[in-house]
Amino acid sequence: MGEFEEFQATRQAMNEVMKALKDDEVDAVGVFGMGGVGKTTMVNHVVNHVGAQARKNWIFHHVIMAVVSQNPNFEKLQDALAEQLGFKLWEQTEIGRIASLNKEIMRREKLLIILDDVWGRIELSKIGIPSYKELQKCKSKVLLTTRIKNVCHVKRCQRKITLGVLSEQDSWTLFLRNAGIMSFESTTFENVARRVAGECKGLPIALIAVARALGDKDLAEWEKAAQRLEKSQYANPNHEEDAFKCIRLSYDYLKHEDHKSCFLLCCLYPEDHDIRLENLFKYAIGTGLFRRDAETIEEARGIADSVVKYLKDSSLLLDSEKKGYVKMHDVIRDAALNIAKSEDGHGFLVKAGCGMEDWLPRGLHEGCTAISLMRNKIRKLPEEELVCPNLQILLLKRNAGLNEIPEKFIQSLKELRVLDLSNTSISLLPQSFSLLINLQALYLDFCEKLIDISIVGKLKKLEILSIREYPLKESSREIGH
Repeated sequence: MGEFEEFQATRQAMNEVMKALKDDEVDAVGVFGMGGVGKTTMVNHVVNHVGAQARKNWIFHHVIMAVVSQNPNFEKLQDALAEQLGFKLWEQTEIGRIASLNKEIMRREKLLIILDDVWGRIELSKIGIPSYKELQKCKSKVLLTTRIKNVCHVKRCQRKITLGVLSEQDSWTLFLRNAGIMSFESTTFENVARRVAGECKGLPIALIAVARALGDKDLAEWEKAAQRLEKSQYANPNHEEDAFKCIRLSYDYLKHEDHKSCFLLCCLYPEDHDIRLENLFKYAIGTGLFRRDAETIEEARGIADSVVKYLKDSSLLLDSEKKGYVKMHDVIRDAALNIAKSEDGHGFLVKAGCGMEDWLPRGLHEGCTAISLMRNKIRKLPEEELVCPNLQILLLKRNAGLNEIPEKFIQSLKELRVLDLSNTSISLLPQSFSLLINLQALYLDFCEKLIDISIVGKLKKLEILSIREYPLKESSREIGH
């Protein structure tokens, strides 16, 4: 989201955090503020500062940090914290993992545990984090960030610190920097730009996205953008809607439909997920993206790389800490999901990484073009057919207990282009697979129980079949079709 630690709101909040962390009477510090205001960025500066001071035997020797999010994945959280502590959690049971992480945390002294984006009443003990009283024995502390002030109260934070929006002057400075404007050709242009910046309401994520979208546009485009943002007023305005209208504007200014479609594909992944570019590319190719100007897969991959770079330059995607991955800010993802729901031809239903155990209620998905239920705990699909005539993408990967696709379930999905069943326990593909007449991409990676995929030979439009770690030494002859 860019650097803005020099701005008054951020600097003031950071100073309060550092003061609280030095206070021996404080075990837990809570930072709250609306989505997109810069809580994560500020906390990263705390991490850097603490890391620099650790060498001088300061109040903390080590910092560990994990993102919690709205639908926390406890195993992922535990693995992230364990990795930063320098060990691996081998335990399979929930109790074993909690006990092991708890023990390792208590072995350290002067440890700062940062939990970013905390929602609701998540119990820290369910992750494996000791109680504040226990942490006090080894001079360790907890710092959490949240959008909801009450979370700080529920988590018994002795210091509750607000991170507010930027002042008008700081907003203007950040806006100009990201628009790349050194000076204005006329007073009229400057006045229009100030109107646009003012509509971002001091939210860094909105200021950056809009500034980068409009930076190279002429006065007429700036005027149109100002009028549009001013008209996008809601009956009950709030900062989430302010952020949405700004991100929507940035989305609308993307160069091509391929850029827009690729951006929307990213919201099919769980919140705060590291999105592997190779997997994103495979979904994109399956739906027909990047094909217009490419004759080979290598050329299409080159186009995809340039589209992702453009989305990052537009502040709509973020770099991940992992090489070959990107991330989506949760506020941007919320906006992308709203855009997908409202766009003609885009009806996305995304319940990825939510811990779902059952299939969706009837009627919820009938108008959808994409359904993503990846990384859940679904074990059984409905016996009746899935009525979803426009469905093009169905992602069921990483539902490890799913072992069967009922014969009727997919028989009406004539428009399906991409189907991902990777990391499931499926052994057979039903005969109704032959009715998927428009399927272009099928992913069966790490399906270790597969014994027969010969039905795939009847999928005449299939272009991509991915079967990494296929358990059989030989594929059926029918696949040659």
